[in-house]
Amino acid sequence: MLVKFLAEFFGTMLLIILGDGVVANVTLNKSGMKGAGSIQITIAWGLAVMVPAFIFGAASGASFNPALTIALAVGGWQPWAEVPVYIAAQFAGAFVGACIVYLMFQDQFDATDDPGTKLGVFSTGPSVPNLPRNIFCEAVATFVLVFAIKGLPGAAPDGVGNLLVFGIIVSIGMSLGGLTGYALNPARDIGPRIAHQLLPIKGKGDSNWGYAIVPLVGPIIGAVVAVLLFMALGNAGVFVI
Repeated sequence: MLVKFLAEFFGTMLLIILGDGVVANVTLNKSGMKGAGSIQITIAWGLAVMVPAFIFGAASGASFNPALTIALAVGGWQPWAEVPVYIAAQFAGAFVGACIVYLMFQDQFDATDDPGTKLGVFSTGPSVPNLPRNIFCEAVATFVLVFAIKGLPGAAPDGVGNLLVFGIIVSIGMSLGGLTGYALNPARDIGPRIAHQLLPIKGKGDSNWGYAIVPLVGPIIGAVVAVLLFMALGNAGVFVI
């Protein structure tokens, strides 16, 4: 179990270093890539999931996501006894990864005045605040993620699945990311949001905890529905489960 905890911890930490890192890289003042835009962010977030998946997939299955972990347990693909260990590792790894991003980009944070831009490095937010619809959007986006992951061909050569997951995440980001920032993952949002709350970020403003229910609840709903539908279709002979 320790091996799986460490794999999920360090995998999620790397995910956040690369994922939050690209947001800092293209949005904070005095960054060499400031202004590169949403295309770089969406591609880099896909890579941020793919890279640690290649490293830690054999050790833990490379979940890095409490919503996915819970959904896999609901479907019987992961023991429930492992769920608390995985989730603890994921939230802790996300928090540490966000702290590392802050230490790397501290000069750029100090040079940036807008509190919303600083918060956006750590956590997601909606283009139009509307909690019920925001939760629905996160649920749908995460449904696509988990349903597509479960639908990956089981006979694919080693490593190909990670490349396909990269494509899934980039597709979701480019198609749906403008609605809520496509958290897809409670740890990815809440862990860094806690870091934003605790770190001595100059002029950081509020951590917007009133919105945190969206990336916490929406992905879990979407992931569980995706697994239940996948199992139902599998029982109907559409998929092999």
